[in-house]
Amino acid sequence: MTQSAPPAASAPSGSAPGNPPIPSPPPAPRPPFQPLTRPLPDLAAWTARFRDMEIPVLASTAEQLELWRANEDAVDAHLLGEFLSKDPLMTLKLLAHAASQRSSRLLTDTETVTAALVLMGITPFFKAFGEQPTVEQRLADRPDALAGVQRVLHRAERAARFALGFAAHRADPDAAVIHSAALLHDFSEMLLWCEAPDLALEIRRRQEADPTLRSVAAQRAVLNVELGDLEQALMRTWRLPELLAHIVDDKKVHDPQVRSVMLAVRLARHTAQSWENPAVPDDLIEIGQLMSLSPAHTLKLVHEVDGVI
Repeated sequence: MTQSAPPAASAPSGSAPGNPPIPSPPPAPRPPFQPLTRPLPDLAAWTARFRDMEIPVLASTAEQLELWRANEDAVDAHLLGEFLSKDPLMTLKLLAHAASQRSSRLLTDTETVTAALVLMGITPFFKAFGEQPTVEQRLADRPDALAGVQRVLHRAERAARFALGFAAHRADPDAAVIHSAALLHDFSEMLLWCEAPDLALEIRRRQEADPTLRSVAAQRAVLNVELGDLEQALMRTWRLPELLAHIVDDKKVHDPQVRSVMLAVRLARHTAQSWENPAVPDDLIEIGQLMSLSPAHTLKLVHEVDGVI
């Protein structure tokens, strides 16, 4: 059966050939945020929920993108990539979009933000990513949840710096991918704070009440899933690069790249409040074993990476 061509677009009412076009109406306001308050039954349900959610980004990211949108000539892929790589949620959105646009003719995945931008081009990027919703707008009425997601975001940024430092010391050729993997290691927790803040707070409450309670046990009890399993399911759904998904997978603990990210995330978590955390010496021993350094030299390296004088 022959498919008919779509009808030609008619001129807007009140316009005529040669006259300036009538400005388009402003975009409709986003519907109010409706948080998820009850756990979903299984991994498939959680994957579908997060797959379809509109992922917010940091307000600072959204603001800078609008400044650059007005003057695209002021930015190139490397400058834009360096800036966006500081925002885990924007990094996630961009890599997922790049994966969805990936041609079967390409032999390699776009595993970093800069690689994705080089492939897309600056103008197509700004066309694909309009004005961005922000974490701050989404959680404006939930300061407790906003503080929670900001802690995870800050921890991810520090973990990415640690992981990059470990990779550089090991002369790992995939150092940029390891940085991205550490930045995204806890992205499902970030999404949980944004989509279901009450459930995220309940997990934290249980762990604060029982310091011996493991994170995965608290997650299973509150959510019916482990966030690590949800993360891997989402990475498959979004067709994120296989190397990135591999390095993020804590269950492949014997891989040096996976271990670099795991230890970086662990150190960022244990030192979030203070370097005096009693778990830090054990972290330094394991990091030193990975990089063939003594604990003292390991401490010196991680302090340099973290900017500790």
